[in-house]
Amino acid sequence: MSSAPAPVLAAGCVLWRPAAGGGVEIALIHRPKYDDWSHPKGKRKRGESAEECALREVREETGQACALGARLPTIRYTASGRPKEVEYWAARALGGVFTPTHEVDRLVWLPPAAARRRLTQARDRDLLDALPASVAR
Repeated sequence: MSSAPAPVLAAGCVLWRPAAGGGVEIALIHRPKYDDWSHPKGKRKRGESAEECALREVREETGQACALGARLPTIRYTASGRPKEVEYWAARALGGVFTPTHEVDRLVWLPPAAARRRLTQARDRDLLDALPASVAR
C-alpha cells in the first residue's frame, strides 16, 4: 500500500507598501528559471516556522525587511509531481535594497490592478483578492 508523498512546505508574502499618491503598491518578483511573475515565497528549512520562512524568503528575494500582517489563504497545488502547500501573509515592506540573483532577476512595485495583470498564476491573483480592505485600497 503506497501513501501519497508528504507535501512540500513553503511560505511567502503578498508584500506591499504605501504608494506615493495614496493606495498601495504590490511587490512582484520575476524568476528567470520559470519566466514567471509571482509573490516572494520559498521552501521551509528544517526546524523553521512558516512565519520565519516567509520573512526569510521576502528578504532573500526582494531585499526588503517586512512586518507580517493578516494571514492569507494557504495555497495548495502540485509542483514537479509533488503536493505543495504555501502559507501566505500580507506583509508591509519596511525598507531594503533589491539585488538581482540567478533565482530572482527583477522586482517591480505595481498598483494592485496592474499586479493582477502581471501575475502569471491565477492562484497568485486570488491572494490579491484576500488582502484586507485596509491594505488593498
